[in-house]
Parts: sequence; structure tokens; C-alpha cells
Amino acid sequence: MINRTGNKTPFKLAAGALLMLAAAQAFAADKQTVRAEVGAPLQEAQKALQSKNYKAAAEKIAAAEAVGKLTAYESYLVARLKSAAAIGKADYKSALDAYETILASPELPAGEKLQTLDAYVKIAYASKDYAKTASAIEQYKAAGGNSAETLNLYVQSLYLGGNYKQAAAELSSQISALESAGKRPTETQLQLLASCALKQNDMAAYTAALEKIVAYTPKKEYWLDLIVRTSRKPGFSDRLDLDLYRLREATGTLDKASDYMEAAQLALQAGYPGEADKFVSAGYAAKLLGEGPDASRHQRLKDLVAKKITDDKATLAEGEKAAAAQPTGDALVSTGFNLVAYGDYDKGLALIDQGIKKGGLKQPDQSKLHQGYAYLLAGKKDLANKAFATVQGTDGAKDIARLWTLHSKAGR
Repeated sequence: MINRTGNKTPFKLAAGALLMLAAAQAFAADKQTVRAEVGAPLQEAQKALQSKNYKAAAEKIAAAEAVGKLTAYESYLVARLKSAAAIGKADYKSALDAYETILASPELPAGEKLQTLDAYVKIAYASKDYAKTASAIEQYKAAGGNSAETLNLYVQSLYLGGNYKQAAAELSSQISALESAGKRPTETQLQLLASCALKQNDMAAYTAALEKIVAYTPKKEYWLDLIVRTSRKPGFSDRLDLDLYRLREATGTLDKASDYMEAAQLALQAGYPGEADKFVSAGYAAKLLGEGPDASRHQRLKDLVAKKITDDKATLAEGEKAAAAQPTGDALVSTGFNLVAYGDYDKGLALIDQGIKKGGLKQPDQSKLHQGYAYLLAGKKDLANKAFATVQGTDGAKDIARLWTLHSKAGR
């Protein structure tokens, strides 16, 4: 489900070669001296680089190096030209070695160190040496570097280098900073956070990352992954199966005829034929019901739901009186939800509220969960979220309430 970070080099490293070439050209006018036997082949190497003849340039650089007993300054110039030739040949490993010599040289001007570190980072990344990339970015940042292109490679390098724990910590820090500033994290950041959790086999962290993802990018595939994983948590009660289908219907993740069939049947078993009819109608609208070899089964269910609705509506008033006479509030909550499913929101919500206040509920958290869902159906999001916030327990009701809250706020 989660996309991993790519491994393509997003840099025009040839431009870096030209920068190094320009820097190397400075030795001709510099006050420091270069021996003729070293300087002559280096000048020829420069000409070869300008012509993009990197093989010839490398040969001339090797000739200068073969003179031996190079001064610190001569070694520095050789390294700069070596790096340019190596980059031109896309030999990033050799370029990286040359840059390490440059960075370690006392001849590197202080004013060029940050720029050189920046180039080193990109070459290290291109050579797939992710440990060196991450380390160099830390040095770059400490030295005052602020290129977003360069700094953005830090998490990718940690991830690609297998340092998933540190990558996740850095991503979490970045995401928190963005949220505190009122900004949205990118989908790539969120996906990478989830992938870090998977790489560490940390399912709790993965689920938490998925919750972040659906909050900002409420795509169907993310929601389905999150709902399914939530339902597989230890201790999750099968009493909440219908609640899962309700959430899946709201997130557009019912994608099979059997999903709509089972959801409708569970609604009938719970005593909500009006809700069952909504599932059946949605299945037909999606052309998943009423089609194919099982079309007759779908029709039988549709007919059954219609009959149940007729029978139920004939006894609604009687059912309300019976619910009010019960010593506990369960019947009032159930009757109220049934009315909400028929679209009678005001009366239904009032009965649910009466039932919860009456108390003695067999499953109080499930009743509060259904109250929140009823508020959502009535278009009262704020009241729904207040109700969801009161849901507790460890049977899964609290998890579903949290997902409903996420859904009500998703994409904001």
C-alpha cells in the first residue's frame, strides 16, 4: 500500500563538475606556485574537461599526480580536477573520494566549505553511500547550510541506509513542526513514516502513521488498510462488525457484493431494516448487487428488507412505548437509532440521548459510539465528535470512534 522512496539521482551533477572546473582554473592566477611539471598536465586536463573529454582529462591528471611529492596545494588542485573528471564520467565513487580529499585539505578556502559540503552530499547520494550522505548533511546543517534540496535528502538517506528508527524520529519531528506551523506534511513524508514502521515490524507505529495519512490524504486504499488493521487488533469484538461496515461505507471502501450483502444482513439482525435498505440500495447503485450469477440472491435480500421495513414501520409507535417502559436505556438507544436510520433525526437523537441518560446499558461505550454515528448521519459533526470523545474501553469501540473523528475532519 505504501510507496517507498525512490533511488534516482535528482541532481544535475554535470553542473557540479563545471563548478569544480571553475574553481580549479583559479590556480593559474593564484599567488601560490605550482611546479611546471605538475601545472602543465593540469592545464591540459582543464582543456580536456572543457571539451568533455573526461578520459583524456583523467590521463593528464594522473600524469600530474605521477610527478610525486606534491605540495598540499598541488594535491588540492589535483583532487578538484579529479572530482570534475569523475563526475563527468558518472564515476561517483571516485568523485566522492576526491571530494573527501578536498574537504580535508587545508587549502580549501573557508568561504567554499559549505558549497563543497553541499556538492559532497549530492555525490554521496548518487554513489548510494547513504551513511556518508547522512553524516555530511549533519555537517552541512551544523555549518549553516539551508538548501531545502540538500536537507530533504537526510531522511531519504537514513531510510535507504537502513536506519529506520532514526529516519522515523526525524520524520516525526518534521511533521510535528509543520503541524505546529499550521502546515500540511506531504504525502511522501507520511508514506515514508509508515514504511519506516513496517520495516521495523512495528504495527502500532504503522497504524498511527496510517491515521496521520488518512487525516491529510483520505484515499480509499489508505482507509481500507487502516480499518482492516484496526479490526485485527487483539481484543477487538465481533459485536462491532456492523460498525466497521458503516465506516467502510462512509469511506467508500465497500468494494464487493458480499460486503453489501453482509452489511445489510447485520443491520437486519440488529433490528435496523432502514439501515439495511441503505446498504442494499448502495450496492445496487454501485452495480455490485443485481448483477451476475447471484442476482437472484440479491433480489431476495432486497425483497426481505422491503418486507422488514413494512412490518417495522407498522409497529414503531408501539416499540417506542415498550422501549420507554424498560428499566434500562438499551431499548431507547436502539429504537432511537432505528428512527435515525429512517431519517427521523430529531426524534431518534432524542431517544438515544434519553437511553444513555437512563443508564444500565449492557455496552455503554457501544451506545455512545452509535450516538456519535447518529449525529454524523444527522449532519451534526461537532456533537458527533463530542460523543466519540467519550467512548472508552478496549473492545474496539474507542478505536472506531477515533476513526470516525478522523473521517469527519479528513482533508481539512
